[in-house]
Amino acid sequence: MGSSLKNAQFLIDSRIADAARGDADACFDLGMVYSSGSAGIGVDLIEAHKWFNLAAVAGSEIAKDCRRDIAEDMTAREIATAQAAARAFLVSTQRRAA
Repeated sequence: MGSSLKNAQFLIDSRIADAARGDADACFDLGMVYSSGSAGIGVDLIEAHKWFNLAAVAGSEIAKDCRRDIAEDMTAREIATAQAAARAFLVSTQRRAA
C-alpha cells in the first residue's frame, strides 16, 4: 500500500511540474484526481476547482464544464478560496519563469 501511495504522489508531483509549465492537460488531470479522489487522494473540491480553473485558463474547454459542475457543490467561500489558489499558482510559476 505504501509504495502505491508513493507512486501516486510521484505522478501528482510530476503533473504539478507539467502544470507549472502551462500544460493544460496536466492541470485537467489534477482536477480529475482531486474531484474524484483517485490515486489515493481524498476528494478536495477546492483543489479540483483550482486545477480545472488553471486548465480552463490554459485553453481547455472541457475543464470549464468540469469547473462549473463542481462549483454547484461548493460554497461561495470555497470557490473564492479556489480562485485565490489558482491566482497564487500562476504568480508563483511566472516568477520562476522570469
